[in-house]
Amino acid sequence: MSGPLNGIRVLELASFGPGPHAAMLLADWGADVVRVDRLMPTTSVPGFEGRDTMLRGRTVVRADLKDPDDLAGVCGLIERADVLIEGLSARG
Repeated sequence: MSGPLNGIRVLELASFGPGPHAAMLLADWGADVVRVDRLMPTTSVPGFEGRDTMLRGRTVVRADLKDPDDLAGVCGLIERADVLIEGLSARG
């Protein structure tokens, strides 16, 4: 993808509120956005899996931040990112 933010690496830690919207806009403008979601069972409506338009233009990885290997992987992503988006999460 090209755009004014081509070459910028963004790491988004999944949250609610303005964070996902900001990450979507950055991806729309050409940034390479990776979203880290919690590793948990997902609930979805049959026929609509993977169609969340708010996640467009992003790579989504799932990680259990209590697992040392997953945490090390996410820390590696943070080290390589130019931008980190982190917001409050309503889930504990």
